Amino acid sequence: IRTMSKIILIVEDNVDLSRVLERYLSDQGFKCFCIDNGDEVEEWVRKNKPNLILLDVVIPGINGLALSEKIRTFSQVPIIFVTGRSEEEDKLRGLKNGADDYICKPFRPKEVVARVEAVLRRVENNFGLDKPDSEEDPNFVLDARHNKLFINEKEVSLTSVQTSLLAFLMSNVGKVFSRDEVMNSIYSDKRVVSDRTIDSHIRELRKHICTVLPDDEVIFSIYGVGYKFEYPIEKDT
Repeated sequence: IRTMSKIILIVEDNVDLSRVLERYLSDQGFKCFCIDNGDEVEEWVRKNKPNLILLDVVIPGINGLALSEKIRTFSQVPIIFVTGRSEEEDKLRGLKNGADDYICKPFRPKEVVARVEAVLRRVENNFGLDKPDSEEDPNFVLDARHNKLFINEKEVSLTSVQTSLLAFLMSNVGKVFSRDEVMNSIYSDKRVVSDRTIDSHIRELRKHICTVLPDDEVIFSIYGVGYKFEYPIEKDT
C-alpha cells in the first residue's frame, strides 16, 4: 500500500498511547493527527477527510460509539475501534455502530499497523472490483468504488466491509458461501473471527438493504452452511 499520502486520525485520550501509535504509523509513511476529545472530532473529520480513524470508545466528550454513528451520517471513512472493552458484546456493538474493525487493549502496535493496512487494502481493492460475471439486475447496482448501492435508483451508503461482503456474495449469484469463505473475503490477515461477528456484518448489511427493499430478501441464510445472494424478484404490478 502506498501510505505516504494516507491520513490517519487517532482519537485517544491517553497521550502516551497515542504517541506510540503515531510513531509506529509514521514509520510506515502514514501522516497522523491526534485528538483527545470526542467533541472535536466531527468538525475535524468534515474539514480534513482522513483516510482512516483509530477511535477509542471511552473518551472525554461524546463517546466513541456515539461518535461513530454520527460520522456514518456523512462519511464512510474506515473506522477501527481501539478500546479496552474486550467482551464480544462490545465488539458486536462496535461493528453495529459502523466500525470496520475492532482492536482490544492491550495490543501490540505492530498489530494495529497491520490492521490499518489491511482495512486500507480492502478499500483500495474495492476500487478494482469488477461487476459480477452473472447477469446483473439494472435495478440493483453496487458501486464498489464509492461504497454505494443503488436499488431502483435509490442510494444506500455502505461501509468498506459491507461493500466487500456484498461484492463477494454477488460474485457468484445463487452460490452458497460458507462462513469461512465470507470471513476470508473481508479479513485478509486470516485472523480467527467468530460466527457471531460474521452474522453481525450480514445483519447490518441486510438492514441497509431493507431501507429500500423492506419486503424483499436478497441475502439468504442457509442453515448450517452459510449465505447466498439472489437478486430481488420483480413483482407483477
